[in-house]
Amino acid sequence: MSEFADRIDALTPDDLRTAGSLKWTTYPGAIGAWIAEMDFGIAPKIQDALGDMVARQQTGYAPMAMRTELKQATSEFLAARYGWQVDWPKVQWLPDVLTGLGIVMTHWLPAHSKIIVPTPCYFPFVDMPVTFGHERVDLPMLRGNDEWTMDFDALDREFAAGAKLLILCNPHNPIGKVFDRAELEAICEIVERHHGMVFSDEIHAPLVYPASNPHIPYASINETAAAHTVTAMSASKSFNIAGLKCAQMVLTNPTQQRFYETQGHGLPYESSPLGMAANIAAFREGTPWLGEVLDYLDGNRAVVTKMVSELLPGVKYIEPQASFLAWLDFRPVGLDDPQRHFLEAGVAVTAGAECGEIGRGQVRFNFAMPRPVLIEAIEKMADALPK
Repeated sequence: MSEFADRIDALTPDDLRTAGSLKWTTYPGAIGAWIAEMDFGIAPKIQDALGDMVARQQTGYAPMAMRTELKQATSEFLAARYGWQVDWPKVQWLPDVLTGLGIVMTHWLPAHSKIIVPTPCYFPFVDMPVTFGHERVDLPMLRGNDEWTMDFDALDREFAAGAKLLILCNPHNPIGKVFDRAELEAICEIVERHHGMVFSDEIHAPLVYPASNPHIPYASINETAAAHTVTAMSASKSFNIAGLKCAQMVLTNPTQQRFYETQGHGLPYESSPLGMAANIAAFREGTPWLGEVLDYLDGNRAVVTKMVSELLPGVKYIEPQASFLAWLDFRPVGLDDPQRHFLEAGVAVTAGAECGEIGRGQVRFNFAMPRPVLIEAIEKMADALPK
């Protein structure tokens, strides 16, 4: 065991509740396995960067040099980790990935557009299209025995019926699917044939497991995809800094880039300076810590796979290829509302129905927690199953 793993294993639920995160204080007394954040703290290099900012009392607006550095660090990270060469001026800062989707729906879609959302999905994708005056079109993912696939025939039909935008979550939250090149090329052909757009949410990309398909940024597959795509990303999920409010939007369409750069103060989408400092440190110096996190998560993933098979018989589960979220289907064991059921048993999970109608009877389970606590959580769920 590594020093990192020993430190995480030693954390107790009481320690985590005392730390005071949303994940551990919303449901008092329950194990926090719902909201998508990790119980692993932050990388030392990020902690140093934040400490330096506070010591210098740099809590005002981010200086121009830091803004440029964020763009450059993002470009360097994309090249080093995925082989995607992005000129740094194409990177824009945002407070979060969802702001990027809001920008697309506000500025680059016709009013009352149909937006395709593969489901189950990250729950803001359920509500945001309608909130922004559009229509959400659910595209249920196809579940096989050991992998998920996109229904390309249905995707083609929905674009042919007038849809304008596909929200592509790659890796996919909550099912942990990593799309391979052939799948991305099939999506690209359909989108382009119907003159559509793609918003590619790649926030979980750094958390792809080594034995899985490598992450391929959708806009990197060819010039056609680049021209119809807006990509949003951040260090927030993989480096546990979501509350610092900093993300990046990569604009590979020249018209959208010109629009974004010529709006003066009309696009008020700032990142926090602390968030910028943390993202820069993550992209430039956080890779060793991220490697330890992935190793630990991979061990947790193996625990989930083994315990679901042994202690939750009948529950449907496909091991995720990325991230720290397990999608568990309790319909075969007769649970219509498993989120409420397991909360009463002392485990707080996300209700699958929040991820679209297809998610009813299912839950999203966050396994980014100390391994002894993870084992306790699954044992509690097993004990609570209908006998």
